[in-house]
Amino acid sequence: MAEVTNVTEYQAIAKEKLPKMAYDYYASGAEDQWTLAENRNAFSRILFRPRILIDVSKIDMTTTVLGFKISMPIMIAPTAFQKMAHPDGEYATARAASAANTIMTLSSWATSSVEEVASTGPGVRFFQLYVYKDRNVVAQLVRRAERAGFKAIALTVDTPRLGRREADIKNRFTLPPGLTLKNFEGLDLGKMDEAADSGLASYVAGQIDRTLSWQDVKWLQTITSLPILVKGVLTAEDARLSIQNGAAGIIVSNHGARQLDYVPSTIRALEEVVKAAQGRVPVFLDGGVRRGTDVFKALALGASGIFIGRPVVFSLAADGEAGVKKVLQMLKDEFELTMALSGCRSLSEITRAHIVTEWDVPGALPAARLNFPRRRSAAVTASRTGGHRPFRRLVTVIRTAGLVFPSSRTRMSC
Repeated sequence: MAEVTNVTEYQAIAKEKLPKMAYDYYASGAEDQWTLAENRNAFSRILFRPRILIDVSKIDMTTTVLGFKISMPIMIAPTAFQKMAHPDGEYATARAASAANTIMTLSSWATSSVEEVASTGPGVRFFQLYVYKDRNVVAQLVRRAERAGFKAIALTVDTPRLGRREADIKNRFTLPPGLTLKNFEGLDLGKMDEAADSGLASYVAGQIDRTLSWQDVKWLQTITSLPILVKGVLTAEDARLSIQNGAAGIIVSNHGARQLDYVPSTIRALEEVVKAAQGRVPVFLDGGVRRGTDVFKALALGASGIFIGRPVVFSLAADGEAGVKKVLQMLKDEFELTMALSGCRSLSEITRAHIVTEWDVPGALPAARLNFPRRRSAAVTASRTGGHRPFRRLVTVIRTAGLVFPSSRTRMSC
């Protein structure tokens, strides 16, 4: 395998190695997949305002999450069925997270159980949870996570029903033979059918409770002392309700763009949620992070840290545990470089003033790449028809921010 130099390259490798059904399950989003693309594209519309002549010979990326010190604000999000990507599945991911001294969140739909993941060695781990119609099943899952040493519950709240993922429909997605939802083994499942592995997965998905409400968040606190992160918040209103109902933290997430299409990108929704939280609980982000620059932008907008999902399963598919380790190291190295080039020596020095966004001056940043004409005659035509207006607005906001073009005589040629 050729040298991998960035996170995105792992996706291309995974696409070559994985069966189409497995790759599409990991890679696809809901319906038109607009939000899937926007989760990435929105990061590219946030620009830096770096500070210079600052001693950045020593950079500290460590942070504390729910009282646990980790090496960097980059953590692993829950992703289901990891043994579809690699035979070691969640075992490999857990070992990679531990080696990087960061947090892994285990999906309740994992192909390795909480006990099996705990057996890989020490590490700070969270457990992702859905609320099912049978609350006894929920209570059993929580108790198992507690006994296995998991430190928090990430409660997914954006899934009263599964989103319409057309790739899975076309592929008639089922779990490959031999794989099952390991966290449901040994539970009193009532009417759940344990006979067929993929049948169990389908049945469990159908048992997600559509009546889930804020009262269930409070109920969950009565059966566990673990802190609860509410995962799936996109609005200020729900951020405030999360805090009012006892959340220890908030994860701004659109479920990897796999639920409702045409919701905002998570980086676009982040600042609204952060402002509503008013520092009362930490706010985290998942969705679309592929570069260390993305991590910096999220922190500049107020996130306490970020979670990555697809980069983990793609690197796992490409190179197992070594791939996941490399993804975490690449993101860490890129983030450290971004901090240095922005003049930040610690996370506390990353501020809102280090970035400029499209919503700071509405319409200032173009929504898509502009292909400017090369010939002068074409440029004149574009100017007469207003083709350069988005670019001129961009220049205006950059001037306002004091980044470049200090002289009114600066010549702009396209």
